[in-house]
Amino acid sequence: MPIHFDLADLQAFVAVAETGNFRKAAELVHISQPAFSRRIEKLEEALGVRLLDRNTRRVELTAVGREFARKSRSLLDELDATLLGIQEVAATRMGEVTVACVPSAAFYFLPQVIQRYHAEYPNIRVKILDASANEVLSAVARGEADFGLNFMGGAEADLEFKVIQEEPFVLACRRDHPLARRKSVAWRELKGHDFMTVARSSGNRLLLDLALAGVEDRPVCIYEAQHVLTLLGLVEAGLGVAAVPRLAMPPGEHPILASVALKDPVVTRRMGLIQRRGRSLSPAARHLYDMFEDLRRKRRTRSA
Repeated sequence: MPIHFDLADLQAFVAVAETGNFRKAAELVHISQPAFSRRIEKLEEALGVRLLDRNTRRVELTAVGREFARKSRSLLDELDATLLGIQEVAATRMGEVTVACVPSAAFYFLPQVIQRYHAEYPNIRVKILDASANEVLSAVARGEADFGLNFMGGAEADLEFKVIQEEPFVLACRRDHPLARRKSVAWRELKGHDFMTVARSSGNRLLLDLALAGVEDRPVCIYEAQHVLTLLGLVEAGLGVAAVPRLAMPPGEHPILASVALKDPVVTRRMGLIQRRGRSLSPAARHLYDMFEDLRRKRRTRSA
């Protein structure tokens, strides 16, 4: 039987099968929504079956569509893996991988891994969604990102979370601040200082509030900001001190900012890789994910 559809049609069908939405699927394959609809219609006509039931609100796979989606995804992944496995072809392979991550992870973890990935696959575009912890969770859960780097996700039933690094919250202050000369500071000692923190909508704030719930004389914040980098700017301007994740502090010796350990209690957060449970990554995304896994193993070996 002659085949009257191509790989682009299969890719379009797999995209809508995974997202359940024509608009999002069209964006994933980088074509307009009318052109996307024509591809799906062409595929259904070529096969002589209905693959999707769609109305104005939602798209659902038919029984035949579910089985065809599974086989199509497997076929495309196998082809992609074969092409990436051929050294001469891999260097010219096109594609896109989307990674969602919190800003501190984007700054600290991404550059070294992406540089290595780009050297092996220079034509595969890496799209970075740098967002809040809650937005990263949503992007991975909805399939808008292949995987993510986040300090939240371990409690989500539909997400797999693999720890890369555990880091403490530290006190950020100016070098000319009285606390800057201390090796460590207890949380209760911050009560007499102008204290700043991130807003309640932040995942970092949730971690801090839970950890400090039983602490007497905990510091009361006088300034709130949406982002940790904004807090550091306020600290640098001399408006007060702030509790921030250690990764958020500038690397090396900063001319203005100092970092002091916080204790009683020591509050930590775990940075890790997150991906949807039960969803296989494309070969291109899998190669990048494996590079982060390699980084994770190296860090665990060094800390052992």
